[in-house]
Amino acid sequence: MTAENPPRAFPLSVPDPLEPAPEYATLRESEPVAPLTLPTGHRAWVVTRYDDVRLVLADPRFSKSALTAPDAPRLLPVAKGSKSLFTMDPPEHTRLRKLVTKAFTVRHMEQLRPRVQKITDELLDGMAADGPPADLIAHLAQPLPITVICEMLGVPLADQERFRVWSDVMLSISAHSPDDVMAARTGLNSYLGELIAAKAAAPADDLLTQLIEAREEGDRLSEEELLAFGHTLLVAGYHATTGEVVGALITLLRKPGLWERLRADHDLVPSAVEELLRYSVAGGGAGAMRIATEDVELGGALVRKGEAVLPAITSANRDGRVFADPEEVDLDRESNPHLTFGHGLHHCLGAQLGRIELQVALRSLLERFPELRLAVAADELKWVAGMAFRRPLELPVAW
Repeated sequence: MTAENPPRAFPLSVPDPLEPAPEYATLRESEPVAPLTLPTGHRAWVVTRYDDVRLVLADPRFSKSALTAPDAPRLLPVAKGSKSLFTMDPPEHTRLRKLVTKAFTVRHMEQLRPRVQKITDELLDGMAADGPPADLIAHLAQPLPITVICEMLGVPLADQERFRVWSDVMLSISAHSPDDVMAARTGLNSYLGELIAAKAAAPADDLLTQLIEAREEGDRLSEEELLAFGHTLLVAGYHATTGEVVGALITLLRKPGLWERLRADHDLVPSAVEELLRYSVAGGGAGAMRIATEDVELGGALVRKGEAVLPAITSANRDGRVFADPEEVDLDRESNPHLTFGHGLHHCLGAQLGRIELQVALRSLLERFPELRLAVAADELKWVAGMAFRRPLELPVAW
């Protein structure tokens, strides 16, 4: 990595929180693999074109496990020797994914749709009773995914707020100190350890019990792996989904004609969800970073062994080489190979559950609140700073 010019700082400047950094479009054309500096002071390469991003996500020369080394570049705090699927390479990743994948088949996730619908209906009952204006984050986008994931794990309702607070702190890039992040991780580990012990002693009809009892050719998950998987589910099942629901609704409500189009044709919801996922900037790609395990020529740059690579998924999803009119929201886009759920062996295990929650939330709002609208101008929203997943503090709506 050359030092002729000072690398740009990550995150890149974002004038509009609902759009990718404008510099991504420039980089895609002029410098598709470019140096930058992370908030930790580490150097990294940002990759902006679709084909290059897809390659980094799937190529074994770019390691997730290397992020756990004590001196490795990183965006988020990563425990040394982490047993999370997020930070594993084959063969360890292959073994762990094989043990848990049966609980996340499309068929199994679809069996959860009625429960997701019931939770959504109850939350929207509360929103209707409170009357407008209402905060759509507090009434739906936050409690829906945290309730679903906690029920899957068998976490009692009374403890769900503790789970939310711990995971909010853990997903901090700069909003909380490293000490606060590690304290939250310790608190969550302690709680999950007690919960795992309780489920082992008294099995229940929940995902955590299924994972405890999971077997594959005599193999099973260790307690450390169960703890790490609990973390993984919280991150993907709560934060990512909340961010995607919020981003989707702001996009639909601030762009003329989109909400009206869906209101007129609810059958568009599945394709609309895919397009809103493509268009989303909620995740920002913070969790996608890898470390090169050997020298790699990539997009005209030489990435050296040991250097960090940040595949910019939000940029790849706006690449005109792959998507026609990429800056437009096309609710019935036919070809939509977006990378929002990743690609390759780290493709999101819970992608189908995320789709179900987005579909149910969107269709339910269309049916219950067809006149839904933003209660403030989009540029008046106040955004949470320094977090891995982008969303406003509140989303006031009226109907």
